[in-house]
Amino acid sequence: MFNIKAVGKRRALTGVGVAVTAGAALGAFALAGTATADGATAVGKEHGKPTIVLEHGAFVDASSWNGVISRLRADGYPVVAAANPLRGPRNDAAELRSLLDHVKGPKILVGHSYGGSVISQAAAKAPDVKALVYVAAFLPAPGESALALTGKYPGSTLADALDPVTVTHADGTTGTDLYVQQGKFRHQFAADVPRDEAALAAVAQRPVAQAALEEKATVAAWKTIPSWDVITTQDLNIPASVQRFMARRAHAHTTEVASSHAVAVSHPGVISRVIEEAARTTR
Repeated sequence: MFNIKAVGKRRALTGVGVAVTAGAALGAFALAGTATADGATAVGKEHGKPTIVLEHGAFVDASSWNGVISRLRADGYPVVAAANPLRGPRNDAAELRSLLDHVKGPKILVGHSYGGSVISQAAAKAPDVKALVYVAAFLPAPGESALALTGKYPGSTLADALDPVTVTHADGTTGTDLYVQQGKFRHQFAADVPRDEAALAAVAQRPVAQAALEEKATVAAWKTIPSWDVITTQDLNIPASVQRFMARRAHAHTTEVASSHAVAVSHPGVISRVIEEAARTTR
């Protein structure tokens, strides 16, 4: 059973303090030319295509969509890559919903990894969201957490790769942020990403709150919104068996790819094609 609390003693996060320097040279994880929300709305009206709203998951940021964004924009789709706070599905969904309300017109909502939990909540009762696309992602039902789903079937090695950091909040309370150990990042998260790019991403990674992975879902937008799911068969974070279980339950249109968890970086063409299929089918 996947157990974050059994990870062990806190390890030093060598190099996290230089994340700003690494981020400036992030290579394929670097985001360039992303449309603003207002700009995406204008482009969408001009081209008659839905806006693609991308929600990243844990341990990366919106720049992990770089290759997907460039392909979608080349095909005339307006795109907004949201910044996921990674604090908990309810909190993060509220922030994403604010962005969805700002971007006018039809939208396709895409979530990677933990971002799947967020879009499942944010899209509930959002009439302009025409389709959900899950990318190596969680599709929790009410009462389920990302942590519980990860351990539903064997295969995840994430627990042994984590580096927990105790954080003190402004009100004096404490919590735990989770990083992937830099030395294990490529093997665990991005085995099919070039070594130099994966090393930079390891330094610049965004932590997820442990509480976010333990928080239980309250709604499941995939019950009412057409869904697509890219399943990663070489995934060491969310086992393929878990991904298939969630996809079957959601009656999602599935695509399987022999990829690590970082599939948006290593196989951006596959991801963009699935997103465009969802956009065309639900127009």
